[in-house]
Amino acid sequence: MSAITVLAGILVFFGTYLIYSVIVAVYPSPETDEWLTSLDLAIFAALVLVTLPIAAFVALRLARRILDPLESLARSARQIAAGDLSARAATSEKALGETASLVADFNTMAQRLQDMAADMALWNATIAHELRTPLTILKGRLQGIIDGVFEPDELTLRRLIHQVDGLSRLVEDLRTVTLADSGHLDLRIVPTRLARELEEIAELMAPDLNSGGFRLALDLDDIIVDADATRVRQAVLALISNARRHALRGTITISLKRRDGTAVVAISDQGPGIHPDLAAQVFEPFVRGDPDRAKETGGNGLGLSVVRAIMDAHGGSLRYRTAPGGGALFEMEFKSPVAPQGR
Repeated sequence: MSAITVLAGILVFFGTYLIYSVIVAVYPSPETDEWLTSLDLAIFAALVLVTLPIAAFVALRLARRILDPLESLARSARQIAAGDLSARAATSEKALGETASLVADFNTMAQRLQDMAADMALWNATIAHELRTPLTILKGRLQGIIDGVFEPDELTLRRLIHQVDGLSRLVEDLRTVTLADSGHLDLRIVPTRLARELEEIAELMAPDLNSGGFRLALDLDDIIVDADATRVRQAVLALISNARRHALRGTITISLKRRDGTAVVAISDQGPGIHPDLAAQVFEPFVRGDPDRAKETGGNGLGLSVVRAIMDAHGGSLRYRTAPGGGALFEMEFKSPVAPQGR
């Protein structure tokens, strides 16, 4: 705008002088001692009358190129403030560069707001759906006990406790994912001997896995990393539980190895793995590989999201790839310095 203003001033000044010089050269005025004659004034007045409409037309066109996109942006901003997140500002090919960039940035922001609102609505609906099933079962069983339909025996009470445990896991998983997304997942980072943690988890999970037709195989190096032991246990338990729900009965292998100065915890099963179309989305919340099987075994679609959130909080990474035997292989990579230690 500054360049346009300076250029317009230069053109008006030198243009007027040039036209005046041409007129004087073609129609020389009689010599006189006066600095400006009436003819000079008439020429200047005629030039002003001619150039003013041209200047006004150019200024109006320039102003419209600036103001039209800004007016559209202002209208869209008011619509978004009123709740219409689909509103977008319009611009034209003739808009100035800065104005067009401003409108493009505004539309990008509006699109992100609309996407976030849609994701939040979907998130809320999914959470409500996940909570409704166990709550409905709990309410029905308790009402049946009150009405005398069910006896409050040990089996019935155990089933109710199982539903409560499922609700507790869902709430804790939601809490972990939400805190991680907002950057408030607190960790208690201390030097942690990963092999010992993994051995304790294997000892804890072995009876339940054996009853389901699985067995655990360990291949562990003695490595110490700076990590939150509680969160690491939560992540490993989630991966083992995920394998128990979706993998074929067989061996679940837990390994801990050094790789290029990092510690890698790998958990693999014997198939069938994750479909390639689903692999890119498997770490998103509420994504299930086999919804029917997940319902049978109590999955809520948050386990892998929790693991990713924990690894992101540690500054590490979580990857999925197909295991050599065709199963699923999840790798948790801790980027903190690692060190061996004698047992």
